[in-house]
Amino acid sequence: MNAEALVARLAAVGEAVPALVGGLADADVRWKPAPEHWSILEVACHMADEETEDFRARVGSTLRDPAAAWPPLDLKDVAQRRGYNTRDPRAEVAKFVAARRESVAWLRSLRNPDWSRTYVHRSAGPLSAGDLLASWAAHDALHLRQIAKRLHGLAALEGKIDYAGQW
Repeated sequence: MNAEALVARLAAVGEAVPALVGGLADADVRWKPAPEHWSILEVACHMADEETEDFRARVGSTLRDPAAAWPPLDLKDVAQRRGYNTRDPRAEVAKFVAARRESVAWLRSLRNPDWSRTYVHRSAGPLSAGDLLASWAAHDALHLRQIAKRLHGLAALEGKIDYAGQW
């Protein structure tokens, strides 16, 4: 496992998200193609929350004591329960960026972490700290894809986009 490369990807996403969404109109950042889909704002809010409540906390816990229970996460209807789409887009993106910078600084401060330390998750099974780090980077990629899909949808609202190629 190349932890340095994964951490570099995490850092890059911390810069990419504000670059992708910073110039969007308020209506665009809140737009949802269907009620069950997340807006770009909801994605950004989720990424900010996941940064501290999930990945950083769980990687840290696994590195410190793999036998310690993780705090529960309730992601069912999280965007609605937490009112993500009613929040201030600039503040939420800034919250994500600050949390990501803190995570990257923390990860880079670790001295000889044992990425093989393994937590046994009740449904996912054994997960090493390295697996969690890789999952963190993969989680980013999933949400970057989601943001890209919303940007594609917003372009389609503006005109015929067949010339761009197939999604």
